[in-house]
Amino acid sequence: MSQPATPDTPEIVVSESARLKAEEFIEAEEGAANKLKGWLAVFVTLTAFVMSVFHLYTAYAIVPTQTLRPVHVGFVLFLCFLVFPVASRFRHRVMWWDWIAAALSIAIVVYLILGGDDFTDRNTSPEPWDIVFGIGLIVLVLEAMRRTNGWIMPVITSAFLLYALSGPWLPAPWTHKGYEVGRLIGVMYMTLEGIYGVAVDVSSSLIILFTIFGAFLQYSGAGKFYIDFSFAAMGGKPTGAGRTVVLASFLLGGPSGSGVATTVTLGAVAYPMLAKAGYERNAAGGLLAAGGLGAIISPPVLGAAAFLIAEFLKISYLDVLLMAVIPTFLFYLALFLMVEIDARKYGMGKTAFAKADSVWNLTKKYWFHFLSLVSIVAFMMWGFSPVLSVFWATVVSFLTSFLRRDTALFSYDLFQGKGSLGKNLFQSPFVKAMEGGSIGVLNVAATCAGAGIIVGVVTLTGLGLKFSSIVIDYAGGSLLLTALYTSLVVWIVGLAVPVTASYIICAVIAAPALIKLGVPDFAAHMFIFYYAVLSEVSPPTALSPFAAAAITGGDPYKTTLQCWKYTVPAFLVPFMFVLAPEGQGLLLMGSSKALATANWWSIAEVTVTAAIGIAALAGGFQGWALKRTTLPERWMLIVAGFALVYPSAVADVIGFGLVIAVLAMQYFRRQLQPA
Repeated sequence: MSQPATPDTPEIVVSESARLKAEEFIEAEEGAANKLKGWLAVFVTLTAFVMSVFHLYTAYAIVPTQTLRPVHVGFVLFLCFLVFPVASRFRHRVMWWDWIAAALSIAIVVYLILGGDDFTDRNTSPEPWDIVFGIGLIVLVLEAMRRTNGWIMPVITSAFLLYALSGPWLPAPWTHKGYEVGRLIGVMYMTLEGIYGVAVDVSSSLIILFTIFGAFLQYSGAGKFYIDFSFAAMGGKPTGAGRTVVLASFLLGGPSGSGVATTVTLGAVAYPMLAKAGYERNAAGGLLAAGGLGAIISPPVLGAAAFLIAEFLKISYLDVLLMAVIPTFLFYLALFLMVEIDARKYGMGKTAFAKADSVWNLTKKYWFHFLSLVSIVAFMMWGFSPVLSVFWATVVSFLTSFLRRDTALFSYDLFQGKGSLGKNLFQSPFVKAMEGGSIGVLNVAATCAGAGIIVGVVTLTGLGLKFSSIVIDYAGGSLLLTALYTSLVVWIVGLAVPVTASYIICAVIAAPALIKLGVPDFAAHMFIFYYAVLSEVSPPTALSPFAAAAITGGDPYKTTLQCWKYTVPAFLVPFMFVLAPEGQGLLLMGSSKALATANWWSIAEVTVTAAIGIAALAGGFQGWALKRTTLPERWMLIVAGFALVYPSAVADVIGFGLVIAVLAMQYFRRQLQPA
């Protein structure tokens, strides 16, 4: 990918120990999975394969909701207890208690389905066995979350359950009438409002299909192609190293939707190039983590939380993709500007990289990987539902993989009668993709089931309205202060739990505060989504920067600060969503219908203003505009950036004035300096 190391430039490689350390952070996000052998490995693969087949079938056929959601949770819990150990010392084996928990997961689902309508109808007065199985389900969900995501999420979920049970004894304004165990079990287990609520609905119908789709892209070689394409497109330029990371993170992030996985995958390949270009360890790690963060906010997949936005708001997933277009552009604009400034600031102009292959050759060979990626949006625009769109996009990915021998999901040898049938069939990339799709959803699906408990408690007790009233009172009715307090709440929650859980919790307890003050619901939810994403780069759970630091050998906290430097400009933009009606233009008015009658001039104006604000912030944080800034110039750019992000005519005039003043000062200072 890059030019060979010269004698005075030692070859920089990512060591095996660094790779293993980085993988630990993926495990911290996705769980430390067992590596099983023999018949156990075959059994888990077969179960995961059947789970994928079932969900692909439900995408095309009609399966009742009362069946789909419990079966999905049953599959998830069953596999969680076989794939993830109870403790690290029991790793890579399945213990007797794992089998008991897995069997109980199936028994709970069978009991529910066999109960039929009578089971659901008696949710207000459950029978003793209903309560026993319901308590068992809650315990299993908490344990599955602990195994896949750590202790924090189960503790938070348990706190919500205690809140529901202890309402009468709490101080005002948190008090409520309280609910006994039977009533709580009735909601959580016997209806579609608790564990089997909105979050599991999205997990069972959309998220798993997208993880299967991502696995098909991965095993057909799309990920490698996207990295190679980025190197070819950006190689040979002074800023090629940084630009490659930015472009590759966007292309890789779409299929994966995981910040940590994108950071590690890209970092292992791109860090040597960044180091040769002149990036010090922490800056290189910060850029890699910032690129990985883009995976969660980039169409066409985004993160799992994006599917939940569509379900909470009862809108098309295509509308969510539409809302993400301009913010994603602004995020990557910030990264590209930072990269351009890096090249000038650190004197990278002398470093160039040879291309391993041309863009034309790569595109000619592997063009169909782009077809797989854009086919989701194309199917949605043709009127297909999101579920059917990703189903047919997966079919497209499967079929187009056979256009080349090296990308085929079944080896050409299978069709030519060569080699072992068992190896060609059962050890094929297709089987691995089907298995990977189901295994890849386990941590998110377990989180969704646990988040369903939280949503059920909030709905039952009215906690969301209580919390929003408290926030508005503290803010004195000010929209700006309410937005600030809400962002802090989301950020703090995000420090402890994954993005998906952070969004769900804050969507039900914090969004009502913004909506009460007149913010449209779509803008409020997108605001919360973007700040939930900050959990990926915020200590103590800054998994993406910590994983990047493991690869580069940098300091984890310094790498996190560098990541903030790269991402802060774009993360001020969400305030524009909520502080003024014009800011909703950045979300393309929230739907295709509203966009059809929108004022395009206003949308263009707010987008350009935001872009210039981001450029000012990038220059201010980096201390560079046309040239290195003085301290007053640096602060003028930072103030200008904040002013342009705040949607007000006066603030815009101040912001533009300060930017023009800094550029003029730098221009005339350069003219006055001797050559």
